[in-house]
Amino acid sequence: MSVVYPRRQRQLESLVRKLGLPLDAPIKWQLLDLALTHATVSESANYEQLEFVGDAVVRLAAAVVLWEKYPDCQVGDFAAIRSVLVSDRILAQLAREYGLELYLLVAGSATSDKVGQESRLADAFEAVLGALYLSTNNLELIRPWLDSHFHQLATEIRLDPARLNYKAALQEWTQAQFKVLPEYRVEEINQPNRNQERFMAEVWLHDKKLGEGKGRSIKAAEQAAAKVAFLAVANSENA
Repeated sequence: MSVVYPRRQRQLESLVRKLGLPLDAPIKWQLLDLALTHATVSESANYEQLEFVGDAVVRLAAAVVLWEKYPDCQVGDFAAIRSVLVSDRILAQLAREYGLELYLLVAGSATSDKVGQESRLADAFEAVLGALYLSTNNLELIRPWLDSHFHQLATEIRLDPARLNYKAALQEWTQAQFKVLPEYRVEEINQPNRNQERFMAEVWLHDKKLGEGKGRSIKAAEQAAAKVAFLAVANSENA
């Protein structure tokens, strides 16, 4: 693995201080450097593999926080909240809070690609989590600074269920219960209503319709159908 040059080392140490971690923590600096290297800089040595690890790590970290904070929560609710916590939007938001864009090495057209910035920041944030996890093979370097964010966000999400990603939550529930994905069937409405809801979506599982909904786009219609389905299965679990 390549050596971390002194200037880059100082940059990484600046980030670690922002995370509230001591500089003598058992951090594998080469991994952290790799976690903040985009594929436009190096096709062979970039954050993609660490992002793969970090994707699992952030889901584990979120699950542990939810397990501890809401011990009586139903599995479906866990899945709904976690789907928001680990979304690109939230991860990019956290990345910006720590100024991750200042440390991310990017080259070529990606430097001016504002549209893809959220995705890059979310990916890099996951890669950083992957690097920190692999430094100790546990959450020792992650929970001290990430838990507080997840605690606050989980509280906000529970107070405002509209923020939930019901489609992702339903998918997690069906995978946990039946090891299969729900099926969405979408049709365009011939005569849109005044709200311009142009699409009707149905969500099915094992030849059973779980819910239906309308929306201005296919995505919105699927989300509406997923909400009906998810709330139905959540209520049946709580009954």
